[in-house]
Parts: sequence; structure tokens; C-alpha cells
Amino acid sequence: MSLPPAPSADAAGTAAPSEAVATENASVVLGGRPILRGVTLTVRSGDFVALMGANGSGKSTLVRTLLGLYPTAGGRVRMLGDPLEEFDDWRRVGFVPQRATAGSGIPASVWEVVAAGRLTHRGLFRRLGRADRAAIDEALEVVGLADRRRDTVSQLSGGQQQRVLIARALAGEPEVFFLDEPTAGVDLPNQQVLADTLARLKERGATIVLVAHELGPLAPLVDRSVVMRDGRVAYDGPPLADHEVHSPLFAETHAHHHHPGAPGYASRADHVPQVSSPIDRPAGPNEETR
Repeated sequence: MSLPPAPSADAAGTAAPSEAVATENASVVLGGRPILRGVTLTVRSGDFVALMGANGSGKSTLVRTLLGLYPTAGGRVRMLGDPLEEFDDWRRVGFVPQRATAGSGIPASVWEVVAAGRLTHRGLFRRLGRADRAAIDEALEVVGLADRRRDTVSQLSGGQQQRVLIARALAGEPEVFFLDEPTAGVDLPNQQVLADTLARLKERGATIVLVAHELGPLAPLVDRSVVMRDGRVAYDGPPLADHEVHSPLFAETHAHHHHPGAPGYASRADHVPQVSSPIDRPAGPNEETR
């Protein structure tokens, strides 16, 4: 499995992280209701960012906006240095949806679902080549499901299904991963496996944006927390523990800090995603306002 490109170096020869994805004053309106309100955010290459907040705060909507699944009503979005509307190299981007889409009533095997992650490399009609099969096999090894490759996805536990979705994204060998609440409804042992998997990706230099309500075993991996509140960035800074994000004191402290210079404010300096598989569908406006 190939690694992301090395960071560029500045004039002094010091490695400088490049921009992976960014928004500038981005707003989104769904069904006539504002969901995102002037969000400015930059994720640098190699960052592991936890995007957190209560249900309805806009965190998952922000990720889907970054992926081009929701249009902006204002502002700009950039992906890997290019304006989103001009970006077309989606094999560099992986999206891991919530596990509810893993089976979807289709009797697909684990191997078949993971193989769908190679579509952006080979297209719909070209046969799998040696490189494709090697990427699929390695992805299954990384998530610990090589011995379940022939099993039907619907026979797996919720945590194992989530690992299948991560393997599918991995098979595409992307540089940037977006994960939407991968630990939701997953038992602790499988959460730990997910954490171990993401730790390996982080070691390889991948950029990871994780949508989470609770971090659990993933907490030690996080470099930076971004907390959404009412469609805005309420906090952007050092990692926060789960209890800090959801405490009444945090909400009170950051309720009105949506202006430059306020504590925890996201600094102003600061198309379809990688084809997952035909069995996925974007959520509707009434579903995706977390």
C-alpha cells in the first residue's frame, strides 16, 4: 500500500505540512434551514482531527460539504490545494460512512465490498489486476479481517462491519480519510481494533478527519479537537476529553466565542468522494444534521 507524499520543504529546508482540506467562511443551507454558518477551518497534511459536538451541531454536514456531497450557499472549500469544484482526483480521498451502509440488504462478501474501493483506480469495467488484489489483501490484513474475506457482510457484528468499511476506503490507497462516527454502536473490543487500525494509518502519515460524539480508545490518537456548536466552530485547539466537550461549562464558555481572538476560536489562518460502493447513498437533509 503506497504512502502519502512527503511534506514539502520551505526555503530553510524545514519540512512544512501542506494543506489537506480547508473551508473559508463556508455556509450550507438544507431544506431552507441554515446548517453551517460561516465555517473557516484548515486541516494540514498528517493531522488527526477529531470533529466533535452534540447531535445537530453540523459536524457530519461539514464533512459531507468537504466531500462535495452538499453544496455551499457561501464561502469556499479546497481539497488538497485545489478549489473543490475543480478537484477531480478523488482516489486520493477516502470516506468511511457509518456502518448502517455496510450491508444494506445486499448479500455481498467482505472481499467484494472491500474490492469496491478500487473502482477509482480501475473503473467499472476493467478487471482487477495484481496491484488491485494486493491493495485489497493488505487492507483486509490491516483491519484484521483477512480470515473473513468470504463471509457475507450481513453476518458480521457491527464492529466488524465498520472495519469492512475502513478496509474498503484503505483499498483505494487515499491520502486523506474522513470517518463518520466509526465507533457508534460498536463494542469496546472492536473500538480498540479500530483505534489500532487508525494508529497504523497515522504512523504512515495519512490525514484523518474523524467525526465523533465520543472518542473512547481513539482519544490518544487525536492531535487536535474541533468542536461544532449550532453550525459554527466553537473550539479549535488541543485535544479535548469527551467529558470536556459535553460539559455544561464548555457550552457556556464557548457559546459566544465565534469571533477572531476569542479563546478556542478557529484561526482564520488556520465529485463525489472516493467511490465507496454502489450500495452507499448520501443521507438526506433530515438525516444528516448531526
